[in-house]
Order: sequence, then structure tokens, then C-alpha cells
Amino acid sequence: MSVYQWFIFFLLIQIVHFLGTWKLYESAGRKKWEAAIPVYNAIVLMKIIKRPTWWTILLFLPIINLIMFPVVWIETLRSFGKRSTLDTFLGIFTLGFYIYYVNYTQKLEFVSDRSLVPKSKTADTISSLLFAVIVATLVHTYLIQPYTIPTSSLEKSLLVGDFLFVSKMNYGARVPMTTIALPMVHDSIPLTKLKSYLSYPQLPYMRLPGIQNINRTDIVVFNWPVDTVYRFFDTSKRRAYKPVDKKSNYVKRCVGIPGDSLAIKDGVVYIDGKILQLPERAKPQFSYKIAFDGKTAVNLEYLFKDLDITDPAFFTNDVKRDTLFLSALTEVGAQRFKDTPGITAVIRQISTAPDNGVFPHINKWNKDNYGPIYIPQQGKTVALNLETLPFYKAIITDYENNELKVEGSEIKINGKVATTYTFNQNYYWMMGDNRHNSEDSRYWGFVPQNHIVGKPIFIWLSIDPNGKGINKIRWDRVFTTVSGEGQPQSYFKLFLLGLVVFFVGEYFWKKRKKTKV
Repeated sequence: MSVYQWFIFFLLIQIVHFLGTWKLYESAGRKKWEAAIPVYNAIVLMKIIKRPTWWTILLFLPIINLIMFPVVWIETLRSFGKRSTLDTFLGIFTLGFYIYYVNYTQKLEFVSDRSLVPKSKTADTISSLLFAVIVATLVHTYLIQPYTIPTSSLEKSLLVGDFLFVSKMNYGARVPMTTIALPMVHDSIPLTKLKSYLSYPQLPYMRLPGIQNINRTDIVVFNWPVDTVYRFFDTSKRRAYKPVDKKSNYVKRCVGIPGDSLAIKDGVVYIDGKILQLPERAKPQFSYKIAFDGKTAVNLEYLFKDLDITDPAFFTNDVKRDTLFLSALTEVGAQRFKDTPGITAVIRQISTAPDNGVFPHINKWNKDNYGPIYIPQQGKTVALNLETLPFYKAIITDYENNELKVEGSEIKINGKVATTYTFNQNYYWMMGDNRHNSEDSRYWGFVPQNHIVGKPIFIWLSIDPNGKGINKIRWDRVFTTVSGEGQPQSYFKLFLLGLVVFFVGEYFWKKRKKTKV
């Protein structure tokens, strides 16, 4: 829905509200016109039902308001003596329209001294749960979201089994575009194959002010632009057409920001002709072939464990076993193999042949030798012709919702001949540190600004899928920051010390307070 359509819808809601509640407002000692003024009518209603004025804000927050509306319907009914289980059921089942029936057919008696204390343990429990869900949804949507690393594309910066907190505040929290969805779940209802949302209506893209802009080398969580996770547990690889904020979450490193000219030469990323300097914590990995002399025994099990090699490795010839293929190895790891007796060569595998599988699928580049390519910047204009169109086709149609037609050598956008195109939003280039085992921008192109979710800031738990017992937890990664200078440092011991200090201090405080009494 466009902004205009939402404005009309908002006005219709105000009319519906006025027609169904104006007599209730009068019965509560207010003026009937107060039920017709947008936003103000909600503030007055909060006073009538004796709830905090700030609840009004919650009524206008997507997803949160889906929880708040039934609460307000029930509270309104109870403020006029409708407290039975049947009244509550009808209020929710009719989506609040039961209030119309009360408004026009019942003798209205406003309960001005209504007690807000739940009359039963069940009611108290439900009230507490609703409050907890609202707070958790607010935090999850606008502040911090938990996330887990499912793939090795960012090894060794982020490991499979890392549990992260992703900040929505750093780049600015994105207001949910999907307005009808279950809180605190993504695109599917857990343990089912059912969608957790309705695709319509959709809010226009809006984002709250952020603390920072996305910088080169930042690790970023975003919605996968060409999502192929059609449904939960579906691995068919068919394109999944979902609302932007319900596309699958991905995490990669941003290596190109709006306005950059990006190129990859022999696996090394260049920005505007200069090598991109990665932070110390980033450890790019490439595929290697390791050659053995066949005479000296090499303890591969020890090397694999010491270098924490987790990606696939195999001998290219099971009989001779003289060449080992490693799909992912850091530069430090490669040097370690070079220095190992019995190994004659360590060769990084660099793609040279054109690969039509890489974006924009013009059979010109490959994953290791790519570009240069321009990263689109909001407000900038580029020439548009049959040669440049493959780079920007998805932007024009999928991300910026224009109608595109090509007739011979003529390009038409929204029915008009176009020789240039001006971008409506910023775009980014995302890549994994595990260069030969990462499905990233090299294969599906740019990441639009409206797909950005947040910035990983903290690893609160890390579980090794191959570990056993207590060693399954990577203790050195628990309570470590994702970004920062130097190598990651765990703050878990400080956290435990803080807990001990807190509980000991609380014990003596209560003991001292009890002694004074």
C-alpha cells in the first residue's frame, strides 16, 4: 500500500472508531466529537479505561498494535460493566465490533471506579504474559534481536553455532513493513510449514534514525534479496516471493558501500583501485591444494585440530593420496602447512575461467576475478542501455517497483523510453570471509538499504556442533564482542564475577535492612 492509501485507510479507521464509540465517550463524561479526532481520541480513550497515556504509542506500532487492540477492546467493555467471559469472547471474536452492539443497544453505565487489579490468578497470569510479550516484541523489533550462525561463510570471524545479539539501533531500527504477523517469529511458525504472516497490507519502508552508517568491513545482518527458502524445511531452491522484512536473514561482511567501484583480483577485494584493508579479526579463507612428497608422514589430524579446520577436505586421488584439497584455509593456516615437513607445495586455488553463475550472469567474470562494478548510491544517475541493463534490472523491477520492458534496443520504464536511471535508495555489496564457500553478492548482486536488519554486536553463547559434553561450548567465545580492535576477548569471567558481587551485595543489604528493623 502507498502512503496515500494508508492515509485513506487511517481515516476510515477513525470513522469506524467514531461510529462505534461516540455514545461510550458521552457516557464517560466526554464530548462525542472527541471520539472523532485522530490520535487524540486514543489518548482520551486511555483516560476512560484508566490506562497510561503512553499506551497510545503502542497502538501505532506495527505488530505491537495487533496485541494491543484486543487488550483495549476488552478494557473498553469492562469500563462499561461488560466483564463476563462471553463479553470478552465476543469482543475478540468480532474484532472489536461487539462494541458497536454495546454502544447502540445497551444501557450504558460507565464504571468510573473500576478496579484494575485482576480478580483471579488466571486473569493475572494472562495479563502478565501479555505484558511480557509486548515488551519482548518491542525489544526484538526495535532494539536487539537474537540470531544464530547457521553456515560457515564468515569463518573464522563468526562460527557455526555462534548465538548473537543483533543491534537494530546502530543502523536505525526498520519499522515492520508486514503489518499482520505473529510476534517474535520470522517467516514461519516454529515446528510447522505454515507462514507466520499475511502478505497484505504492507507499510511503506521507514527506518528510525541510527547511531552510525554502514561502513566497509562491517558485519551486517540483512534480508536475502533473492530468497530461495520458499517455506520452512523447503530446499527446492525455487525463488520465494516474500515481503522484504520476511525474507530469510543472512549475515555477511559489507565490502562495498554506495558510490564505490568494486573489483576482485585473484580473490583480493579492491575499492576504487585500492586493496580493501580488512580488520585484524577478519580471516579470509580460500581453497588450497596441498602436495605431499609421499615419504614423510604428516599428522593431518593434529593439524586440522590445531588450525580448527572445519570445512570439507579430501584427497584428489584416493589411491596415491599425494594431493589434498582443502575447501577453506586461512593465510596463516597455509603458511603452517608450508612449514610442515613432508609437504612440497601449498597452492591457492584461483578461478580464471568465466562463470555465468556470478552476477549479473553475463559469462564474463568469476568468483575470484570480478568487476569493476559500481555500487549504486541514492540520487545518483547511470546510463541505461542493453549493456548496463543486466546490472540494474533487479533494482529497477524488484527493489524499486518499476515496470520494465525491452523492445529491440529500446528500454522503457513505466511506459517511457529511458536512457538513464536514478536510484531511489542506497545499495551495498556483501561477501563472506570464506571466499569459496559463501553465497553472497558475487552471485545475486546488490543488497538494498531497505533489506538491512542490523549489526551483530555480541556473542552470548557459542556451541560447537562437533563437540561433546561440556566441551561442546566454546568457552573462549562466550560473551565476546563481534567488532573491535585486536582479537576477540571473552568477558564471561567478568560477567560471573559481577553476578557474585551482585548476589553477595544483595544478601548483606537485606541482612542489614532486617537488622535495622
